[in-house]
This record gives sequence, C-alpha cells and structure tokens, in this order.
Amino acid sequence: MSDVTIRVASETHDRLASVAEAQGLSLRAWLDRLAETARTPAERTEEAERTRRVLREWSGYDPAVPHAEADELLARRIAEVRVA
Repeated sequence: MSDVTIRVASETHDRLASVAEAQGLSLRAWLDRLAETARTPAERTEEAERTRRVLREWSGYDPAVPHAEADELLARRIAEVRVA
C-alpha cells in the first residue's frame, strides 16, 4: 500500500490526533477505520431503503406514508406485538 499526504490545518490535525489517541489508536489507524466505516451518500441511501423495506415487511410501517396514517399503523403493530 502506498502512502499519500493529506494537507489539513494544524488545528485539524491536532484535533483528529487527539480523538485517535483517546481511542488508543494512531492517527493513521483511526483514519483507516474512519475510511472503512464512512458511507457515501449513495451507500446511505441504499442502506436507508433496505431498512425501510425491512421495517415495512416486518411491521407494515412505511416512513413514506403520511404521518397520521403511519402513526396509526405503527401503533396497531406495537399493540399486536404486546398481545403476542
């Protein structure tokens, strides 16, 4: 793996290094972990859609439905689960 240099203000570097140190990591290791876990807008959209689909399949609740109807649906499903 080749290294690259990323230029940031010294205050930014110090802040990130402090956060990394508090987690017991080097700045390099912390940035590697950040890069592995950060999501692009497209990845967040895809994950949100998967979550919405699972929620809809499990409970019938769909956040895209107007609130009054969605709230009623969710309340009904919660009541059903409490009875079971």
